[in-house]
Amino acid sequence: MHILFDLDGTLVDSRPGIFNCIRYSMEHHKLPVPAAEDLLWCIGPPILESFAKLVGPDSPHLFEPAVVKYRERYSAIGIFECEVFPEILQTLEKLQQQGHTMHVATSKAEIYAKRIITHFEMDRFFASVNGSELDGTRANKAELIAHILEQQNIPREEVLMIGDRERCIAAGMDDYVVKPIKPQFLLDTVFRVLTEKNAA
Repeated sequence: MHILFDLDGTLVDSRPGIFNCIRYSMEHHKLPVPAAEDLLWCIGPPILESFAKLVGPDSPHLFEPAVVKYRERYSAIGIFECEVFPEILQTLEKLQQQGHTMHVATSKAEIYAKRIITHFEMDRFFASVNGSELDGTRANKAELIAHILEQQNIPREEVLMIGDRERCIAAGMDDYVVKPIKPQFLLDTVFRVLTEKNAA
């Protein structure tokens, strides 16, 4: 079985870095800075999509400059203002021991995703780390998943996505696990879904 993992909110708790960089950008552009609890929805979607909502339709000229300022801090500091969720490393190791092939599929820019995966020594678990380009190419999760399946020659019926339900459905995925509220239960959830799939 091939298993695709989302990154933000699934493998790592990236809230501090993302929130700090959003604040940095919003303050620079003299825009209202939302409270942390009002930024939770920004974990996962493409950053340009997030800023389009944060900035609002009255200032579309600020969408891309806001992203540029965000990345200014993110690439230097914010990228490592995160931590691996509890039990994720054990989960990945057990899945690898069971013979599953794992990949990262994130809307985050691929260059950042690879740095994070390597920094936390998770690269040994993944056959590939896949994300968007800085220009927004493959930021759409459905397009990204299709790209991974094509590049890795993976039949759609042999893949399980762990991440966002909405984006998995858009990609035509039949089997997926949404981001758990308590990441320590991820292993049991994955094993249950795989068992049900194998029994079908």
